[in-house]
Amino acid sequence: MKDLKINKQEIIDKTAAFVQDQLKDAESGHDWWHIVRVWNNCKLILKTEDADPLVCELTALLHDIADSKFHDGDEEIGPRIAGEFLTSLNVDQNTILHVQQIIRNMSYKASLGQLDFHSKELAIVQDADRLDAIGAIGIARAFNYGGFKNREIYNPNIPPALNQDKETYKNSVAPTINHFYEKLLLLTDKMNTSSAKAIATERHRYMEDFLQQFYAEWQGER
Repeated sequence: MKDLKINKQEIIDKTAAFVQDQLKDAESGHDWWHIVRVWNNCKLILKTEDADPLVCELTALLHDIADSKFHDGDEEIGPRIAGEFLTSLNVDQNTILHVQQIIRNMSYKASLGQLDFHSKELAIVQDADRLDAIGAIGIARAFNYGGFKNREIYNPNIPPALNQDKETYKNSVAPTINHFYEKLLLLTDKMNTSSAKAIATERHRYMEDFLQQFYAEWQGER
């Protein structure tokens, strides 16, 4: 039992080192530090949830190893790279397949399509990732990505597109403020675990306060 625990920790340590190296030049909203925050969120949620910690931590580390939006929309490149790397560490096949399935199904855009896979581990890692998309850090990430894609901050003539399907969401080039209504403000109600819901409620309120201040400044009221 002692050797097994050491082996699992070695797998996590090697995975962390691999991901840090692979994402050293990534867009800063999806870089190594995003991974660290999601990983920490995952470990926090695991304190109150019963699930396989190895699957959760490996997925938290590998979930953005090749985000499809930076790879011409290829939704299989991430699971493939994750699988190849974990295979090189002799991780058991069931764990690898589980990690790959979570990566395929955990994103917000995936939730807008047909989902045929569910697990407790998916729920936990999905919550951990969504927590990093809201609150102060979520706001910073949204505008960072908008700048990266050269999108407008706000355009009052372009209203948010609500109730989007997967393809519409993927192809959106809307101003960053629209993203709050098209995704960020919807995430709190989509949290799976009680601990994530509690954290999300406070971060949601922060985003609402930010938007109120933003519109006041836009109109020259403050």
